[in-house]
Amino acid sequence: MSNIPAVTGKKMISALKKAGFIVARVKGSHHFLIHSDGRRTVIPVHGKETIGKGLFAQILRDCELTVNEFIDLL
Repeated sequence: MSNIPAVTGKKMISALKKAGFIVARVKGSHHFLIHSDGRRTVIPVHGKETIGKGLFAQILRDCELTVNEFIDLL
């Protein structure tokens, strides 16, 4: 999983919206996304700061996506 792209929270949210996720609510800088089939995750949006590789991997596990599937959504 060394080919993880450096993305910001906003860019990750826009990619996940293409996969069918919607922003259910926002609390502070955390955006809660849900999918119609029950998958859900939380994305922090801190300006132009990129998502770390550990959190990125956790978000993909929550969304049941592979890195290659996510890159296709970008």
